[in-house]
Amino acid sequence: MPLKRPAAGGESWSRIHYSSLILSPIGDIIPMAGILRGTGWNNRMKQQRMGTYGMKRIKAFAKKETVLSAAIVLALVSMVLVKPDKEYLAYMDYRTMGLLFCLMTVMAGFNRLGVFRAAGGKLLGRVSRAGCVAAVLVYLCFFFSMIITNDVALITFVPFGITVLKMAGMEAMVVPVVLLQTIGANLGSMMTPVGNPQNLYLYSRAGIPALDFVGLMMPYTLASFALLGIGLIIVGRLFRGLKRGEECREGKTCPGEKLPLGPLFTYTALFGLSICCVAHMLPWQLLLILVLAAVWMGDRSLLLAVDYSLLATFGAFFIFIGNMGRVPAFCRMLEDILNGREILTAVAASQVLSNVPAALLLSGFTDRWECLIVGTNLGGLGTLIASMASLISYKYIARLYPMYRGRYLAWFTAVNLAFLAVLLWIAL
Repeated sequence: MPLKRPAAGGESWSRIHYSSLILSPIGDIIPMAGILRGTGWNNRMKQQRMGTYGMKRIKAFAKKETVLSAAIVLALVSMVLVKPDKEYLAYMDYRTMGLLFCLMTVMAGFNRLGVFRAAGGKLLGRVSRAGCVAAVLVYLCFFFSMIITNDVALITFVPFGITVLKMAGMEAMVVPVVLLQTIGANLGSMMTPVGNPQNLYLYSRAGIPALDFVGLMMPYTLASFALLGIGLIIVGRLFRGLKRGEECREGKTCPGEKLPLGPLFTYTALFGLSICCVAHMLPWQLLLILVLAAVWMGDRSLLLAVDYSLLATFGAFFIFIGNMGRVPAFCRMLEDILNGREILTAVAASQVLSNVPAALLLSGFTDRWECLIVGTNLGGLGTLIASMASLISYKYIARLYPMYRGRYLAWFTAVNLAFLAVLLWIAL
């Protein structure tokens, strides 16, 4: 039987072993064997290509979502130590995650209306020098965080600050400004019981008067204000030659734009309700229902603007933290280390657990509440996860300026450690 060339679209001759074409009494069988061998080789190549493609996707995801990837790895490792059970459901801080979702949605609505651009135009009409713009943006976070918490301040003013810098043609200083905004929010929030989640928790556990709490944290707050001022002076000198862009002159920032009053009123009301929720004047579940209902009836596409990877990062860290709190050896180690070293232990624990979980974990092993309050607040400085609110700023930088991620992390760590060293010197 004569050999036939494979049909179009079939296995090419180049993939058939030429040894199968040797004339023999079974010559008409050997080509078929070669074709089968070629088909098997082709399948293996497809599998290898799929595996390579999958690895590339994983690497690309890890590069884009570095913090989330690290959080997932830590959560998976901790799940080896503590097998999943019903207690996992208690790990999640659903209130924090629900509030974050609501605030991100409301901020996305403001941004879509052009509220930040309009506010930025008015700001740029009053200040012109790079140092003055940076100072306004940083101290907004510092002072507002005392009332609306550090994470709310960052969700509100980091995108606002980035918008202002873009309009002013000052994007060159986006890294130092966002960095100081983050530090300002973390340090400003430590002054009041409502400034951050760990303060709310420790304030209720300690049972001390609100004025005593403010008095305890006042020296560190004043020192932080001064340190931020020094940082802003340095930023102003480094970028003193930076001038506002032509399009940012007063009167040209938002020419003739009028904000739609209906959506503006809706988002303003939702933001006010969010602040009430932060102050525990409104259940977070009710706020979530109101935000979802308003967005669903107004602009459903805002749900796509929410940074779900940030929420996933928080969730993965909560799993890791909850599991480590159930490892007896880890808990015994903390009890031995904590005695008489509450501030340093709280700072050290915050570097790997973040200060909110560190406060929850360490509060079961000491009754020196003042030291624990100081330690967990100062512990928000240092690593990127020392205060989980810092992830908010990093996410904005990573998404909008991916080329600056490495630079931001390097400067973030260096400046945080410098601030931490000074404040620890005051505390000890």
